[in-house]
Amino acid sequence: MDAFSPLPPDWTASASHATAFCCPRCGASSQQAQAVWINRRSPVYGENHRRKWQEFYRCGECETAWWAWSSDRPPSVYGRPDGNDLEHPEID
Repeated sequence: MDAFSPLPPDWTASASHATAFCCPRCGASSQQAQAVWINRRSPVYGENHRRKWQEFYRCGECETAWWAWSSDRPPSVYGRPDGNDLEHPEID
């Protein structure tokens, strides 16, 4: 499974939008997913012209397919302290 494949896997067709960043059926986190696909072909521009993508997950607990916006993902413990995980530093 290639999360960055340009073509969506079949299981994404039945995915429902999760309002919280977890499986809408059983509450499992995205880290418990058995499969992931990111729709990088269709970015949406939000506040401050930041890009966001649909991230699709197939739950590892109940096999429910769900999606959420990348901007709704909780901050990573490995992220930058200022919360700008989506920003890329300028290249000198």
